[in-house]
Amino acid sequence: MNIDLRTWDVGAVVSSPKSCVQHMVEMVESSWANGADVVLFPEYSWMSLERFVPDQDKLAGVAALFWETLWPELQQRLSAPGKAVVFGTAPWIAEDGSMRNRAPILCEGTPTYQDKIFLTPWETGFTGGSEVRLFTLQGITFAVVICLDIEIPELSAALRGKGVDAILVPSATESLMGVDRIGRCASARAVELGCYVGIAHLVGKTVSELVDDNVGRLGWFAPAQLPFANLEREHCTPVFHEGFEHLRVHLDKRLLEKMRGRRLETNPALLTMDGGGDLEIVRPS
Repeated sequence: MNIDLRTWDVGAVVSSPKSCVQHMVEMVESSWANGADVVLFPEYSWMSLERFVPDQDKLAGVAALFWETLWPELQQRLSAPGKAVVFGTAPWIAEDGSMRNRAPILCEGTPTYQDKIFLTPWETGFTGGSEVRLFTLQGITFAVVICLDIEIPELSAALRGKGVDAILVPSATESLMGVDRIGRCASARAVELGCYVGIAHLVGKTVSELVDDNVGRLGWFAPAQLPFANLEREHCTPVFHEGFEHLRVHLDKRLLEKMRGRRLETNPALLTMDGGGDLEIVRPS
């Protein structure tokens, strides 16, 4: 399976919400036409719409514009057999009025989503989600883990043994330390869960309280096991500050199956706590 990881420049000049949709549709169609099966866009890609929202509550305005007007069009235009897209994230408002940072996902024409679970200190207007929703394409099981969530060991532990083949990480950060944390934790998840992990960062500058200045890169990480010995197990682009970049990566399910069948090689993905209990921590008296 081929996957295209893409940056999104939130500050790029676009003339209307429709032009945002058209730009994304064209990039997805280009990826598909050139052999990609899955496309990943960054967290908060749809905050590009913020400039078109006259309301004082920009997040609510973006949420209404995306989910009510643009999402149906994206579903109609980008529904294709054997293909999937993770459209970054956009604010989403629940029936009780709470707001989620939600990733809209389209898999072979079927819409699904993933909410960000752990929130940064500046995501004060959001409520965290409570579940990880898996989806399957061409026999490969995916999880979408949004930005900070990839840094949380408890979430990784919850995914252990669930058969996840790849984790896709839409991310947004304004600092190189954030880029570093996401990349290093993505690599750790690939090792400890025995799966592939791909990251895509938001870039660009715009007038926004939430994503005003963004830097990032694209990265792909594979397990550190013998079946992967002859492959590049960590592939990261340089850090980008602006522009629409992409990285084509390859997921080989056969290598994952071969790895999972090896029982004499040290593999943390195959280990669990005896009895499933908590590890006791002993402090010196």
